[in-house]
Amino acid sequence: MAQPKPVRVIAVTSGKGGVGKTNVSVNLAVALADSGRNVMLMDADLGLANVDVMLGLHPEYDLSHVIDGSRTLEEVIVPGPGGLQIVPAASGTQQMAQLSPAEHAGVIRAFSELSQPLDTLIVDTAAGIADSVVSFVRASQEVIVVVCDEPASITDAYALIKVLNRDHGAQRFRVLANMAHSAQEGRDLFNKISRVTERYLDVTLDFMGAVPYDDYLRKAIKRQKPVVDAYPRSRAAMAFKNLAQKADNWPIPTGAAGHLEFFVERLITSSSGQMEVLP
Repeated sequence: MAQPKPVRVIAVTSGKGGVGKTNVSVNLAVALADSGRNVMLMDADLGLANVDVMLGLHPEYDLSHVIDGSRTLEEVIVPGPGGLQIVPAASGTQQMAQLSPAEHAGVIRAFSELSQPLDTLIVDTAAGIADSVVSFVRASQEVIVVVCDEPASITDAYALIKVLNRDHGAQRFRVLANMAHSAQEGRDLFNKISRVTERYLDVTLDFMGAVPYDDYLRKAIKRQKPVVDAYPRSRAAMAFKNLAQKADNWPIPTGAAGHLEFFVERLITSSSGQMEVLP
């Protein structure tokens, strides 16, 4: 196989939009790349792609061109900050579940033939509990649920965790508090979700940490740059670097589950609505 070494696949998701999920994905990916890791960021919001917008990129091709066979995966990858590799989302709203068997096989082949060295794949999903979100999350080894201090964020994050747990067997989630005004506020947000899940669900929640509310983050967004590069000494940048260090110490997947094409096979199986239990 072209990709024999294990690849850590991390899905970043949220119950609702507006909580800074894509910002987390971008900055976590760039922080990992800056630390010397070979990182790919996949924009999996197939309806409202915005990773390229956040980084001021103008990709000519995207995942839809890989699906229709007109471009290879390597041809659509866009270089990002710190050596980050970015897979732009397919334009339009076509979901993975709507692909034909031939298109499924093409996507799997595209990822399995990827020749670049890769340590980590970060998948920036859409917000909510759409089928595509469930598919990407189920296929990933690690799931980060981003929340912020507003009631709808907590309620919708719980709903997402509930669906993934009860309907799809997901049992472990890492919760990240974003735009927190203090470390204690971040911990309190986690405790709110944890209390409810402990009562009603059979899941394990880990508190990943908190990213502070920071005006420098807003300035970086306006400049279309990741805050870890634009303002590396800001509070938000330091938090992302710390989170990247934590993520880099998570267990490395072993066996077939660690191979990149296995992630895509899981993704296709999940998207096709097959309820078989995958190892």
